Amino acid sequence: MATSTEKTPSLASSQQKTIYSILFAISFVHLLNDSMQAVIPAIFPILEKSMGLTFTQLGWIAFTLNITSSVMQPIVGWYTDKTTSPYLLPFGMMASLIGMLGIAFADSFYMIIISVIGIGLGSAVFHPEGSRVAYMAAGNQRGLAQSIYQVGGNSGTSLAPVMTALVFVPLGQFGAVWFTSFAAIAIFVLFYVSGWYARQLAHFPRVKKQTGEKKAIDKKRKNQVIMAMALLVFLVFGRSWYFSGISNYYQFYLIHDYDLTIRQAQIYLFVFMASGVLGTFFGGPIADRLGKRNMIFWSMVGTAPLALLLPHVGLWAVAPLFFMIGFILNTSFSVTVVYAQELVPGRIGMVSGLIVGLAFGMGALGSVVLGKVADVTSISYTMLLISFLPLLGLLTVMLPTDRTLEKWSRE
Repeated sequence: MATSTEKTPSLASSQQKTIYSILFAISFVHLLNDSMQAVIPAIFPILEKSMGLTFTQLGWIAFTLNITSSVMQPIVGWYTDKTTSPYLLPFGMMASLIGMLGIAFADSFYMIIISVIGIGLGSAVFHPEGSRVAYMAAGNQRGLAQSIYQVGGNSGTSLAPVMTALVFVPLGQFGAVWFTSFAAIAIFVLFYVSGWYARQLAHFPRVKKQTGEKKAIDKKRKNQVIMAMALLVFLVFGRSWYFSGISNYYQFYLIHDYDLTIRQAQIYLFVFMASGVLGTFFGGPIADRLGKRNMIFWSMVGTAPLALLLPHVGLWAVAPLFFMIGFILNTSFSVTVVYAQELVPGRIGMVSGLIVGLAFGMGALGSVVLGKVADVTSISYTMLLISFLPLLGLLTVMLPTDRTLEKWSRE
């Protein structure tokens, strides 16, 4: 009994402490990983000209990347919730390295598709396990920890327009070869992170089968959780359609409707994505004060009037509107993951895979649909269509409140 009593405070203490070195390391790898994913939309204007691809084909490329990642993420998360695989992280990143090499040397649409599958598989392994590392290193600051982790990813994504302007415009498709160094650096850092991860497993046991009373789950509560998770995935799905429309196709809208060059269009996309990084970082601390559900609600509903206005303004107003839309929309980015983790405690990997993976992958379907709409109608009509998507945020009122989640966790 004495031994058990002595271990408890030590364990509690270790779980309360925030390990910033690990958080910044996994955030840095998140930046590298999502930078490699951002190569795909960044190279779209080059592929459109060099290979003569249609908007629909570009949509299929984006769809393949995201659906490969998204379908596998909850599966990887489910598997690692039950088993111990700390060194899966660096080995998964090797698939991204191979895929990036393929992008640089691909000479056909189908070779591009095969290459992005490799990048997608690497991302599928990284995201749920990276989210788990952030959770393990968070201590009692889960909102802040998830923000630090997600800021890395959003920073990587925001580099897409910079890549287009500085790498792919002067170097063409072959410029992708330089990003294999990103994968190599990520693998090196992940071996360090995985070593720490392996030493923490005693404090974070995997999900075990429950027996007796613990197995008797209240059916009504279970249905409420399932409905709430389904709604949360749908909200992220709608948000992803909007983000996909802007990040993949708005550059063509700027080129066709505002007569900008490819390089000039990237400046506006960078404003949108860079402001999203700021929104992601500040969203966690703000949610600690306002509540997670409230943050999810206001991030989408607050974006709606600005998104509806965007297709009707002159070029002078695009940048300030982009900044506000990117910032507000992304304040709930990390918060949504933390909300889901608290909604389904004990399933960190699977839940992270559903929110960051499956929901975003379903949103990637929007790339194909929106590309087809743009081919059949016009890019202008497509931008008008997606401006209504943030209104889906009104459905957030149907989610359980933060207080309800706390009550459920105590019962």
